[in-house]
Amino acid sequence: MSKEKNIQARMIGLFNVRREEITPVLLSGAFFFCVLTALMVLRPARDALGMQRGIEAVRWLFIGTALVTLLANPAFGWLVSRFRRIRFIGLTYVFFALSLVGFFLLLVLAPAAVGISSGQVFYVWFSVFNLFATMLFWALMADRFSLEQSKRFFGLISVGGTLGAIFGPWLASALVEPLGTPSLLLVSAGFLILALVLAWAVARSQQDAEASHDSTKGEEDRSIIGGSAWQGIKAVFQSPYLLGIAGYVIMMSIMATLLYFTRLQMVAELGDDVDTRTAMFARIDLITQVATLVLQAVFAGKLMKRFGVHVTLMLLPLTVALGFVGLAIVGSLAVLIVFQAAFSAIQRAITRPARETLYTVVSREDKYKSKAFIDTFGYRGGDVVGSQVEGLLGRLGMGLMGLAGAAVPLALIWAVLGLWLGRTQQRIARNGLSDTTPAPSHVNADGFPTPALSSADAKGQA
Repeated sequence: MSKEKNIQARMIGLFNVRREEITPVLLSGAFFFCVLTALMVLRPARDALGMQRGIEAVRWLFIGTALVTLLANPAFGWLVSRFRRIRFIGLTYVFFALSLVGFFLLLVLAPAAVGISSGQVFYVWFSVFNLFATMLFWALMADRFSLEQSKRFFGLISVGGTLGAIFGPWLASALVEPLGTPSLLLVSAGFLILALVLAWAVARSQQDAEASHDSTKGEEDRSIIGGSAWQGIKAVFQSPYLLGIAGYVIMMSIMATLLYFTRLQMVAELGDDVDTRTAMFARIDLITQVATLVLQAVFAGKLMKRFGVHVTLMLLPLTVALGFVGLAIVGSLAVLIVFQAAFSAIQRAITRPARETLYTVVSREDKYKSKAFIDTFGYRGGDVVGSQVEGLLGRLGMGLMGLAGAAVPLALIWAVLGLWLGRTQQRIARNGLSDTTPAPSHVNADGFPTPALSSADAKGQA
């Protein structure tokens, strides 16, 4: 065996990627890298603007973001219904890129108009941008790859996003002094356009692969999804499976928000010195990114393949339950740092890829319309609930013990839901629904999607 074949065999063994899959996986990783770089270049500015009126104001900004995402979903559903896949993806990314250019012109041409209110508008807009940009990426991934493929390398593709999350803040710190803060908006817009080019390449690679096996699949991919702009929202409430995914996202968002505000409170107790707070946040982020990178590159795909999606989805809820118990008992910043790093690393490296595989067995319409509603409004709705619960517990003076009392039972319910979702996904796949072709819009008596009859089957039943 040649040296090249030896290297290839090792790559296949380590990352579970076959030769013909290397190009689409690399393109997908580069796509995610550009998306996360575009987001993380601007995240420090978003957080600084949002905190201008204190922590309490952030809770209200969460509510504003949830309302805006609810209003944006029908508009996005209309795009999905009227345009081909790559066209509505392109229109969405171009809209956000042009918005960034608009904010840049506002900062440069009318700096006096930029104040606390406009900063909060940017905070809400960025939060919506963040959700839709990542949602579209994962929707295309669920549409591009099969269930079996998603288990093997969604975790590996996520490495691209983690590298972007590391590169973005570094790039912002390197460019902010020579170019100024407004220029970061143009840098972000540039990476977003580059992400769009890579999205086209990923979609094109799918069309070529499908057309080589089945010309009808290639044509199907280029067709317009159609349907109602509101169909995605309706489908979530009609299907127990989609509703379960929504519940999983909401509970995850609630837990993330509880932890987020707990971190803000504990770091605030260190003092008012901005440098001290910044250094602490940077230390937490560094630990988190390193842990995430290791988990994504080595363990994520193997965990799903060996133990299944259902076990993988239970890992984060159980970690949360143990973390809040430990935080209530010890109550130190060191425990919080470990908990935060573990939560973020598992969520990004393991839970997110596993959760995205759930969409590989639903129809193409649900992959874009229902997923948009779940990943945007569902996520921000959980933020609102979590922020209000944390604020209420704080006003009641219940402290970390009260927080654990609320979080642990919810985490256990969340774990059971993850188990149910993984088992249900297996049942849908076993029932004959292809995870590589569009599914039908109808559902069975249990509310689950059912496969369409082939022409031969239809003739046999007629």
